[in-house]
Order: sequence, then C-alpha cells, then structure tokens
Amino acid sequence: MIGAVRRVSGPLVEIDPIPGLAMADLVEVGRGGLTAEVVALTRDAVTTQAYEYTGSLAPGDPVRTLGRPLSALLGPGLTGGVFDGLLRPLSYAGTWLLPGTSAADPAPADGPAWSLRPAASPGLTVGPGDLLATVDDAGSVIHRVLVPPGVAGPLDWLAPPGRYAAADRVAQVAGRSVTLAEWWPVRKPRPYRQRRAAAAPLVTGQRVLDALYPLTKGACAAVPGGFGTGKTVLLQQVAKWCAADVIVYVGCGERGNELANVLTELAELTDPRTGGRLAERTVLIANTSNMPIMAREASIYTGVCVAEYFRDMGYDAVVIADSTSRWAEALREFASRTGALPAEEGYPAGLASALAAFYERAGIVTTLGGQVGSVSIIGAVSPPGGDMTEPVTAHTQRFVRTLWTLDRELAYARHYPAVSWHGSYCRDAEAVGDWHATRGDPGWADRRARMMRLLTRADELTELADLVGLAALPAGERMTLLAGRLLREAVLQQNALSATDAFCSPDKCAALVDVLLAVADRLADLAAAGVDPQRLEDHDFAPLVRAREDTGPDDADDVRRRGAAELGRLG
Repeated sequence: MIGAVRRVSGPLVEIDPIPGLAMADLVEVGRGGLTAEVVALTRDAVTTQAYEYTGSLAPGDPVRTLGRPLSALLGPGLTGGVFDGLLRPLSYAGTWLLPGTSAADPAPADGPAWSLRPAASPGLTVGPGDLLATVDDAGSVIHRVLVPPGVAGPLDWLAPPGRYAAADRVAQVAGRSVTLAEWWPVRKPRPYRQRRAAAAPLVTGQRVLDALYPLTKGACAAVPGGFGTGKTVLLQQVAKWCAADVIVYVGCGERGNELANVLTELAELTDPRTGGRLAERTVLIANTSNMPIMAREASIYTGVCVAEYFRDMGYDAVVIADSTSRWAEALREFASRTGALPAEEGYPAGLASALAAFYERAGIVTTLGGQVGSVSIIGAVSPPGGDMTEPVTAHTQRFVRTLWTLDRELAYARHYPAVSWHGSYCRDAEAVGDWHATRGDPGWADRRARMMRLLTRADELTELADLVGLAALPAGERMTLLAGRLLREAVLQQNALSATDAFCSPDKCAALVDVLLAVADRLADLAAAGVDPQRLEDHDFAPLVRAREDTGPDDADDVRRRGAAELGRLG
C-alpha cells in the first residue's frame, strides 16, 4: 500500500496512516526506497525510524509498505562475510552501500552458489530442527540446512547434490517449500526445545579471565572501562582465541579504523581449530560511528539473531558487541526526537528492559533438533569519563553473569589486560569449579581462591606501606607484597602481540599459577625462618616472570621445570 511522508527529523520519519500497518512493520520511504521501521502508531500519524541517511527525504515523498518486520536472510555465506547493521553484505557492494539498498533482498541476483549434499531421504517424517542437507564450502564450519521452525511432516522432495543459490528451493516438507536460506525477524528470539544450566567454561586463552573470572558457555559478560583502558584489544583477543565455533563481532558505533584492524588481523591469523583463516568462522557486522545511527540500534539484534541461527545447528556461538553504550546512545537520540519522557541522563525509560531483552537471548539450549548449542554474549560498555554509576553500566551489571571491569590505573601502568580484581566478578565461579573437578582438575577452585586472597591482601599492604614505609612492615607481610607483584607480572599480565603469550592454554595457565603459589609459600617459609626479607626482595625473579613468554602457549611442562628451578635458587 502507498502513503506519504509528513515530517522528517533526522532518523525520525512521520508518515500518513496506512490501513493494515502494524508495529515493527518495515516501510520504504522516499523515491530512493529508504528502509524504515514503524515504532509508534496513532490515528493521525505513524512514526518510523529510518535505518539510512534521510537527507534526501521531503514531505510528500511516497511510502511503500513491505508487510513484515525487520528480518535477516540467514543462510550459507555468513561466516567470513562483512555486513552492515541490517545484514546487507558489504562485500557485494564495495565499502559502502548506496542509500536505498533494499533490506528485503540483500543478496544480489548473481550471488554465489553453494555445494549442497543431502543428508535425509524423501518419505521420512521430519520436524523442526531436523537435518536435511549440509553445505561444505560455506566457511570453516559445516553449514547445516535444517527444517525451519513451525514446519513438520513427510519429506516430499529433497534436492539432489549440486550447486544452489540462497533463494533456491532445496526441499519440500508437507507441501511447504524450504529454501537454502531463510528469513527471520531479528528482534524475535529463535525457538528452542529446552534451556540448559550453564557450567562449562568458555576458554578465552586470557589468563586473568580463565583463572579468575571465567565465562560459561551460554552466559553473558560485560566489559566496562573508560577510554584507553583496552576494551577493544581485550575483545579482539577473545574473538581471536576463544573456544567457540562461530564468532559474531558487532562493531556498534566504534571507529572505522578499529574494525578495519579487526578484519585485517582475522584474515591473517591461522585458526588453531581448522588450520584455515580465523576470519572464516567470523561474522563481522560493521556499523561504525559514521554510519546511520538507527542501523546501529538494529545491529545488536542482527548479531544475536545470526548467533542463534548457528546455535540451532548445534554450534557454540559468541556475540561480541563493541559497544553497547553506542547502541544505548542511539536509543537516547531517537527517544529525544519522538518526545519520549527522558529518564536518567536522558536515556529512555525502557533502557533497562531493552538491555535485559538483549542479554536474555544468551543461553545454552537443547535445540529443536535435539542438539546442544549455545550463544554467549560479551558486551563492551564505554561509560563517559569512566563513571561506573552511569545508567548503561549500572543496568548492565544487573543482567550479566560475569563482569570484567577495566581499571584506568592498571592501564596507565601498562598492565594489560587491565582487568581489575576489585570491580570484577563471576557469579558462576562455583559451577566452573565443580566442572573442572569432574574433569581432572580439582584444584581449580582452590587456586582461584588463593589468588583472590593474595591480590586483596597485597593491595591492603600496599596502602599501608605507602603510609609507614616498606621497611616498617614485618617480613611476612613484605613477602606477601612481593608475591602479589609476582602474581600480577608473571601470571595476570599477558602480551597480546607475542606469538607465545597472546594465547594461554588452561594447562599452562594452571602450571603458571601453581608455580607462583609455590614460590609465594617458599617466600613465606623463608621469611618465617629468619631470612633477611631484603635479600629475598633483591632476588632476580626475571626467569619466573619471563616463563609466560619464553614457553609455548601449551607448554605446561616447561613452566613446571622452570618453577622447580626457581624454587631451587631460592633455597
């Protein structure tokens, strides 16, 4: 149906009422066919938010309804691709998409064809989530073509082996055609059979995270930190090295050069899982700060929708959103244009509900097809001026299971990752400890507890030493200070640019912690035996500190040998 534009205010486009138009429906406005979504309906007018630059619009321009909500085309070719916030492939259009590129048909007419291999037989009765076929040339993970949700019955026909485009029909179930790719509304969570309890840790390869503040598969974490504290680098490290099958990296309002660096590094790095390029199992959604602001708001939902699609195939997917603060700022800007009553710092009153709905889509589930898959969400938060009490940071902490707070003082001291052991937490630490105990590492929980006690006590003594001087402290407390410094330098610090230290296996991490705690115990024993603490403080611990970089990412045995040698030198 056709209507007309009434008023334009930035991304807000007010149009005439159109019979049959519903909330969240898509419309194309103007002669260029700019994509917009209905966000408010009254008898007299319809308010839409445009996902593209509206400088060309004017009152009286035509409006065409599309009759469906904002949806993404999910199919082969997602992994290894670069997309905008509406999941339109940037690789097909060069660097930029022209305004008016339709969100209804992001794949070009001459798009790629994929090699289909049938995995079922006609005549079988199939249901939602059942495997129909596989596509082996769509990235580093095997793409599984499943029966769509809501479709069940006899498999009438299945396409023979061959090459097919995204829109081609590849099966027919109970008289309904199944295409190679499917549309799904990005704001609607994909269905699953049952949510499972999260316990297995998602290994990130970053020692401070895996040893102190682990993230379980299917859980969510937030990374708040001020400017210059290393949020983007930490998220890039997690994207490169975490033990996930698929990474969905959402650049939401960040600088374009940062996303360009991410893309370049992912294309150059070798994937330790497959031997191919790491980019081949990454979906990059680029909605940088110079792109339309409301597409930034949609990009978060697009990213989690893609992750749920791979979860339904039985994969572990991770969504990395950098950053959710820029997403919240898009909500605030649009709310101010609609005249909505502002809440804290001008953000809309529904900010907490929007954050909760986003993080709620994380989870480890039994899929409709009976497999186990997960979506884990990691969101960066950029509080203005490092204020951790501002609304986005405060509300986010209510909904995440793990918090990796970045500390400005640690960053200025060149301690990276600058994860603070004061402001960070993990609500699943007990469950992770039980998981490790059942898989051959019963000491994980004790190591974590001892590290936390040592770090806390060392910080308390540091403040005391600043007041009375180091020499005034008893020998045992001076050794606690020394052990805390060694723990920070030999274990918690990690060099993202080192070929041997950028990633650390769980075994090597455990070995480094065990060696450090053994050295701490030896220092305490020597101080108790009357050894001059100054002599121990002057001891050269460089071989112990360098062990994290001088040994391979998986070389736990060499770490233990170096630790034994260090204990021998201490006497």
